[in-house]
Formats: sequence, structure tokens, C-alpha cells
Amino acid sequence: MMPLMIGRFQPFHKGHLYAVKYILDRHKSLIIGVGSAFESHTLKNPFTFAERLEMILRALDSEKISREQYLIIPIPDADYHMLWVSIVKMLVPRFSIIYSNDPLTKRLFKEEGYKVEGIPLYSREIYSGEEFRRRVISGENWKELLPSSVAEYIEMNKLHKRIIELASTDKPYKKIDFTKLI
Repeated sequence: MMPLMIGRFQPFHKGHLYAVKYILDRHKSLIIGVGSAFESHTLKNPFTFAERLEMILRALDSEKISREQYLIIPIPDADYHMLWVSIVKMLVPRFSIIYSNDPLTKRLFKEEGYKVEGIPLYSREIYSGEEFRRRVISGENWKELLPSSVAEYIEMNKLHKRIIELASTDKPYKKIDFTKLI
């Protein structure tokens, strides 16, 4: 069984690349779950699943990590946390361990009896999606946070401009609580 790593990868930055390499140093292969897979075009989640998939593939290809060593699977959000683990288990092949530094993800999988391990953080104060988006919005150097293949992809497709536009127009999305309609 393969280990599982879940992240939003908004975008896939050098910290994510470090995490993949860290796990693959300990295991032959890896399942990469792309969380919030069906959310995009918001300031927190600006990129689509397809865009994030392309970023991950480009980054791992440029590092000569064989595509036979990993699976990439979209993982949707769930409004109820306890349902989310069931959704992950339904979508992902059986896994032996989950790697995560997210406190909620760790707690939910531990409660379901899974072995959960953290990943040593690689300059977390620099390598984060939030820092990337902040730098894009403020006009600072954001490319240095990303594998060069990911930075090239974002620039080539002008995806950084989407973040700037979202920062000026993004309004919180109000979800409809369907349970109140019954």
C-alpha cells in the first residue's frame, strides 16, 4: 500500500516538492491527493484542479521523478468533516499512512485509526501558498518560491493575473444551507 499526501497545492511550491521527495525517500510510491479539487477562482483557491495537476506534473517531471512512482487524485471538500475521510477513502486506493501537517487532517485520520506522520517543514515562513499569493498581489518576487517549471507555467498562462484580479474583486462566497430549506 502506498502512503497518501493531501494538499491544496495553490500553487505547487518548493515546500510541496520537498515533501514529495521526503516521502519518496521513505516509500517506493505515493498517492498525491489534490484537496479542494473542485474549488477555483477564489483568492484562497485561485487555480483549477487541471491547472494544479499540470503544475505538479511539470515539477515532478523536471525533477526526474517517474510518473510510475505516484498517482494524483482529486479530493473534493465536504461540508461535514466526518464525511470527508469517507470520501477520501472512497476515491483513493488503499493507503497505509497519511502524511500531513494540517492539524484538522491529522486529527480526522487519526480518529479513523490511520497512522499519521508530519513532514519536516521546509522554510514554511517562505514556502506557502499564502505567501505566494501575497507576493503576487503586492508585486514582489513570487517566482523564487516555485519550481521553475511551475513559475514558467503560471507566467505563460498569465495565471498570476487572475490572483491580482481576484484580490480586487473577490467577495466571500455565501454557501446555501440546504438543511434550512426543508
